[in-house]
Amino acid sequence: IELSDIKGDFHCHSNYSDGKNTIEEMAKACIERGYEYFAMSDHSSVMGVTGGMGTSDIKKQWKEIDELNKKFKGKIKILKSCEVDILKDGSLDFSDEVLKELDICVISVHMHQNLSSEDQTKRIIAAIENPYSKILGHPTGRLLNKRKEMEFDMKKVIAACVENDVYLEINSNPMRLDLTDKYIRIAKEKGAKFSINTDSHSIDHLEFMKFGVAMARRGWLEKKDVLNCKNLKGI
Repeated sequence: IELSDIKGDFHCHSNYSDGKNTIEEMAKACIERGYEYFAMSDHSSVMGVTGGMGTSDIKKQWKEIDELNKKFKGKIKILKSCEVDILKDGSLDFSDEVLKELDICVISVHMHQNLSSEDQTKRIIAAIENPYSKILGHPTGRLLNKRKEMEFDMKKVIAACVENDVYLEINSNPMRLDLTDKYIRIAKEKGAKFSINTDSHSIDHLEFMKFGVAMARRGWLEKKDVLNCKNLKGI
């Protein structure tokens, strides 16, 4: 895989949660990068410290995205997404009524990271099995030099992703680089598919994509393994 193979980014934040830029500013920056699409994946409301979105907030965002898609028609497609928190019991921080309206759904663990390996594994798999889940965000939850990986059965989680057609994220943020090359290689051998995303919280963070691609190369990924190497029609 090469950086030039990337057609878009499925994990970007705006000032609807803890991002610094507006959706329009993010769209213009993605157009400058030559992307065909990107997904607006702001946090759900349980992450109060990030100013996450409730139902009324996300519906307001959808209206803005519809307006911007008209404005930027032919230049880029903005996808309606959300980084939805995986709750302690494995349920998601939005009802299915909201989730079914999304173009794509990123599910992530941000809290309760110290559960036992068995409980953490069950929790993550339960979230993966939600029919609206599409990308498992920063799967191990690590922050370099700050927080260790969560303890869970990675092979079981990978198997659940393969069975439920959920993509494993390679988070390009240099504080995360999650998944690591070791897990990428294992997951590829098990038939998993991937999405390389920046988890951008500003337009400058879109540059992080090169780190995710580098990690994917270390895991021997090819263009065919990565969702956002497909064009808009392909996804």
